Amino acid sequence: MFYGTGRRKTATARVFLRPGSGAMVVNGRPIENYFPNEMLRMVVRQPLVATDLAETFDITANVDGGGMTGQAGAIRHGISRALLVVNPELRERLKSAGFLTRDPRQKERKKYGQPGARARFQFSKR
Repeated sequence: MFYGTGRRKTATARVFLRPGSGAMVVNGRPIENYFPNEMLRMVVRQPLVATDLAETFDITANVDGGGMTGQAGAIRHGISRALLVVNPELRERLKSAGFLTRDPRQKERKKYGQPGARARFQFSKR
């Protein structure tokens, strides 16, 4: 069993890879049930497709925090890190595709006395 931790936005994923037939389970549910959107399922599978290992491992992921997109990105990051534990020679392929970089973008905090992070109340000259 191989392990990788992935993060994106406020989502954190713990990903476990076992030799198998390519089944994916997220939080105890099949990936088709957890991510009804085909785009998010594609994002999760990207590292496996890039390394031609899509049918080689069964994947179990526990993901917490964030929304659907952040969780999918966190699982992708976790799978990429776990694949490095399996075979360090995959690093170049995964890195050039950008799967090993933790997406650092976070929501900017709201400032006091203002309606939002960047928004300002309308200025009135009179």
